[in-house]
Amino acid sequence: MLSGLRVKANAAKRGRCKNLIAVLENPSDPKNIGAVIRNINALGVEKLYIVDERNVVPDAWDEIRTRNTLLKSSVGAVKWTFVKKFKSTIECIEHLNKNKYVSVVTSPHIKGKTNVILQNGDFTQKRLAVWFGNEATGISDTAVTHAVACVAIEMHGIIESFNLAVSTGIVLYEITKQRRAYQSTHTRGRKKDPSVVSEK
Repeated sequence: MLSGLRVKANAAKRGRCKNLIAVLENPSDPKNIGAVIRNINALGVEKLYIVDERNVVPDAWDEIRTRNTLLKSSVGAVKWTFVKKFKSTIECIEHLNKNKYVSVVTSPHIKGKTNVILQNGDFTQKRLAVWFGNEATGISDTAVTHAVACVAIEMHGIIESFNLAVSTGIVLYEITKQRRAYQSTHTRGRKKDPSVVSEK
């Protein structure tokens, strides 16, 4: 007989957003990683990829799941979340491209890219990876170059950025909401052009 927690985990799979990956690029604080894991688990994001050039987290998933800092800050969500580590941004990009994922980056202002305000964007592409940059330096030029668009949270104050946990929560809430609605009515077939992140 399945435990109550396992039954709940199986039920949660029905609301999970298929083919949606959140990517953290060189996060510096393990507590922030744990908070992001909690967000993506609660919102139904399928996977978390971590570009970890500074070796902040262990290489193996089994070790990641038992790391005390991540267990506490994720409130145990790390046990139920798929996490994969990459040693460089290029390695992660190559993996995503090989598996036909479209990447978008998040930043308050990026020049030379298609810029989309979060609530105005359409994020129902079949395979989507959403990148979040380092807490201090933001997203890298390499990630920006390989992305199809830059997504920004609309702000109206003097401060132009949120911390990592808050920004992932806001961005992924909107994206998962859209994708669940789309998945509920489009069980077969997707958009003709899966590479374009457009405004609604």
